[in-house]
Amino acid sequence: MNAQDLAGHEWWLASRAAGIVAMILVSVSVGLGLANAAKLIPPRSRRALIAIHEQSALAALIAIAAHGLLLLPDSWLHPGAGGIAVPFVIDYRPLAVAAGIVAGYAAALLGLSFYVRRKIGARLWRKLHMGTLAGALRHTHWNWGSVATALLLIVLSVAAVVLPLSQWARGWVKVKVAKHLFEHRYDYRTEWLRFTETIGITGPDAPPLGQRVIKAFADILDAPGGLLLIADENGSIEPAASWNWSGNANPGAAIPGTEALAFWLSVGAEGRIIDFDAHAGGWADARDLELDIPQPLLGEEQAWTGVPLIHDDRLVGLVLLAAPDYRRPLDWEDFDLLRTAGRQAASSLSEAHGQQALMNAQRFEDFNRRFAFILHDVKNLVSQLSLLARNAERHADNADFRTDMVATLKGSVGKMNDLLARLAPAADQRPAKPEPAPLRPIVASAIAAKRGDHEVKLLGDGNMWVMADPLLLEQAIGHLVQNAVDASKPGEPVTVRMECGERHSSVTVADNGAGMDVDFVRTRLFQPFASTKKGGFGVGAFEAKSLVSAMGGRLVVESKPGEGSSFTITLPAAQHAAEPQRKIA
Repeated sequence: MNAQDLAGHEWWLASRAAGIVAMILVSVSVGLGLANAAKLIPPRSRRALIAIHEQSALAALIAIAAHGLLLLPDSWLHPGAGGIAVPFVIDYRPLAVAAGIVAGYAAALLGLSFYVRRKIGARLWRKLHMGTLAGALRHTHWNWGSVATALLLIVLSVAAVVLPLSQWARGWVKVKVAKHLFEHRYDYRTEWLRFTETIGITGPDAPPLGQRVIKAFADILDAPGGLLLIADENGSIEPAASWNWSGNANPGAAIPGTEALAFWLSVGAEGRIIDFDAHAGGWADARDLELDIPQPLLGEEQAWTGVPLIHDDRLVGLVLLAAPDYRRPLDWEDFDLLRTAGRQAASSLSEAHGQQALMNAQRFEDFNRRFAFILHDVKNLVSQLSLLARNAERHADNADFRTDMVATLKGSVGKMNDLLARLAPAADQRPAKPEPAPLRPIVASAIAAKRGDHEVKLLGDGNMWVMADPLLLEQAIGHLVQNAVDASKPGEPVTVRMECGERHSSVTVADNGAGMDVDFVRTRLFQPFASTKKGGFGVGAFEAKSLVSAMGGRLVVESKPGEGSSFTITLPAAQHAAEPQRKIA
């Protein structure tokens, strides 16, 4: 507990300290009195110890008075004079406070009687003490000091043997100590830190979230294990996780669907902790009895309590905690802490489910994106093969044409195999491999298939080399040329111009089509599935820019409505090298 937690409770703490001092002084005084009555004190030391007995009794009376008076200024309790002097006046823990007041009066009367013994007479004073334990022990022939010492040693020895071995005994002692010696059973700050730490464990060796949730609740009640139940889309109750659960692994399997759904909805609406022992013993609250718990859950011997996990007024799970060896009754402190922790755990589970759903959606989105790009490429291949089929009807007897046709078919097959590979779940865009490559053969191959249906002009110096991935550059130019052809009217040629600079070379694809406005170019042109063409896929420009960027180049567009568009690919220039044999993919 830090200084901030103690602020405003200084008088209460001072009263508690005075009470502890009073208990110690009373214990010392009573102990010396008992020792004197049992004649355990040597004659030579009796006078000095009797003086200590008297002084400790007087000091105890002063401490008892201070214990009550220091509560008067307390801003939280506000007991008043009647609250510290008259039993059952104060509402705060009335039985315990009343017992303390009566005990204080008894201690005061017993102590003050010693100082008035001369006025009331020794005989009457002795009779007052006859009702005390000291007076009773004095008139027996037993050495009660030795007996008490022996009994204390026996009790401590038995406790030292039993407590480490018996979980039931440890649980019983913990309950009794927490009930009678502490104001609250739980240190809520400690419990909350432990709860959140258990749920938030990360790392490769961390158990699944469901098991962490169960363990976090089990640590609160010292339960040996638990089971996490969820409801599927049909309302059936099924297990989601378990931790040290020795009972029925799937108690919801025996619950009919309609009964399971009604129970699940009622628990979510009420949000009350389920005390299975209270239901079995018949002392459950009337609102708890309205839950109508299914018999398979009530009959589960391992089930001790059920904690609903509610998020956004919806039940996302139910944690069944296994019963410990000592099944203590649960009270409001347990219910309040479990209910609050249940909402925190429900939030964590809902967040995890949301992340999983998002990951699944991202996988589908990634697959759909690859499929859309591949469908766009398939459309280009179909156009190429359609042109080849039409020309075959006229030039099938030409040996050169047949040679070109076989090469084209092989290239198309390779491209389609590459497209199918990109549809695999673990596949993605092939990484770019820039290398010195001649520009003209790449551009000529990219526009060859487009010239059959539309005029495409190739202009500029073609004796230049660039740093590029030949396959990816051909795909990018092919996308841009196809978009230009689609945007142009019949008879309007598309121009592909190559230009060489000292450090960079460029390829510009221009058309005289409808053009695009500034807003579309800036916000939508390079976004997937955005197109100005009727029936267009809207992925050509997006993929072309992605391919060019992967090779370390740039793609710049200039367009005006009604005047057409031009797309310029700029790539680093490269030194001439022995021309490699370019692969046809």
